[in-house]
Amino acid sequence: MTQVHGNASPNAAAPEDRASLGRLIGAGLILVGVVLMALGAYLGPYTYATSTPGKLTVETCTVDYKYRSSTSSSSRKKTKTRWCYGTFTANDGSVKDLNAELKSDALHQRGYVIEALKTGDTSYKPDRGWVGAIAVGCAWFFVGLMPLSIGVLGATTGFSSTQPWSRRRFRPYLITTLVAVVGLLASLLVGVFA
Repeated sequence: MTQVHGNASPNAAAPEDRASLGRLIGAGLILVGVVLMALGAYLGPYTYATSTPGKLTVETCTVDYKYRSSTSSSSRKKTKTRWCYGTFTANDGSVKDLNAELKSDALHQRGYVIEALKTGDTSYKPDRGWVGAIAVGCAWFFVGLMPLSIGVLGATTGFSSTQPWSRRRFRPYLITTLVAVVGLLASLLVGVFA
């Protein structure tokens, strides 16, 4: 009788292969975390610093209703977006746009003045000040900190079960992730009230 030597399960990956795959996933998560942090720096403080502050004098406000169908039920969900149209004038007088439109949080009467930022050729947003801009940047930073922390864990350990786990080794990543969650919640609260 002949015995066959070798791997009993041909589709099973070696532990070293799983560890290298875990390190590759960890490197990808590090990249995602860094990109999210850079996006936060761009969408928060950088956009605020490079935009043109001014005032939008409201001519009219409208509400756009959009219906989405839900796959879980037959009911349609209604979303409404408020838009205010009017004249934007920069604080320094360098820009005046007669056809400005702004996504607003409320419907305003004609003649109402909204503090606004011109962020592009035709894009405007409400001015929430430096506090709001920093809150947006911090929210994105903390969102990016979560995959960054898990990615560093994966890149160093490979998410491998062959290496002995210890609380001492896992604790810094858990603490960093918890700090990121608390920081994200705090940033969102500051952003809402700014």
